[in-house]
Amino acid sequence: MNVAIMGAGLSGLACAITLEKMGVTPTIFEKRSQVGDRFVNGEAFLPALNRPIADCYAYLSEKHNIYIQPLSNIRRITVSSENAQATLHGQLGFLNVRGRDRDSLEFQLSKQVKSEIIFNSQYTYENLLQNFTHIVLATGDAAYTAKIQDFRQDLTVTLKGATVEGSFDKHHVGVWLNNNFAPQGYGYLLPFSEKEATITLGYPDYPHNQKFDLKSLWEKYYQRVCRDLQQDLRVTDNFEVTRYIIGICSSPRLGNTFFTGNCFGAIMPAYGFGQLPAILTGIYAAKDLCGLGNYRELIKPLKQSYKYSLALRRAVEKLDNNKLDRLVRLIDTELANNLITNPYINLMKLLGFALRPYQIMKEV
Repeated sequence: MNVAIMGAGLSGLACAITLEKMGVTPTIFEKRSQVGDRFVNGEAFLPALNRPIADCYAYLSEKHNIYIQPLSNIRRITVSSENAQATLHGQLGFLNVRGRDRDSLEFQLSKQVKSEIIFNSQYTYENLLQNFTHIVLATGDAAYTAKIQDFRQDLTVTLKGATVEGSFDKHHVGVWLNNNFAPQGYGYLLPFSEKEATITLGYPDYPHNQKFDLKSLWEKYYQRVCRDLQQDLRVTDNFEVTRYIIGICSSPRLGNTFFTGNCFGAIMPAYGFGQLPAILTGIYAAKDLCGLGNYRELIKPLKQSYKYSLALRRAVEKLDNNKLDRLVRLIDTELANNLITNPYINLMKLLGFALRPYQIMKEV
């Protein structure tokens, strides 16, 4: 068996680590010049979105022998709408960083890989088919998958973010739901440290949202964040992504090709976080390659989570600012806090059933 992994992101590196532990040495092809060669941004592991897995870091180390460390744990999440605010408290998850940073998930995973990584690769999928018995497609690019097989695109989103300097509680996350600057979308603040954080604005590229000017929306969002934090944040870096594809592939495996990470559809539609599903697809592909499981069966829970997440997004997108205010006030109750923090309640499954009328997608 001669395995090529196309992409040195989360799923590709997780696949390589798992293969190596089972005696298989893959070759990794990465089109960029180094691991994590992308903009720096904060992300999070949120147990409420990944249950029944309560602690992603413990789960990956104990179950799969993959070792990564968070920047910090999340103790509070403040959710703000136009005229309401709620604060969740408890063990709510972990913060991490992606991109060109030595603490990023990509760099942490790369330190555990012994296989050769060929950077600045010009090899195409078709090239690799000629020289390898098995291909793991892990480019992080759903558009690449769409060239090879059916890929159902559920939406595309515009994202704009910035690294900012200020004074932050590194255990406190902020979320904004406000159509005035995030039409049918959201904004969030994730701290890297007590002095640095990332703020991100995201909204779907529906035709009726094309009329909005991103620069104007960003300025409103930035001013709102500064106002809520009662400080003037200094922007030190920024990024912008347009028409980022969110969807899921028809066949997770075609012949001896495995589709992992965003090539599979790991990003969760509701709030964009999909790091754990991406890592798991890489692990599951490796297990199938080594005869320790069936990839199509192993990823079924991820496909179901995707479905629940999309239903949640579709439901929230229908809310105007008055209804978002009511939603936030509902969150600001002890009952809601207990539902979100209880490790024995699969929140996404619960919401998925509650929002069945919005599940307009076909079974995948």
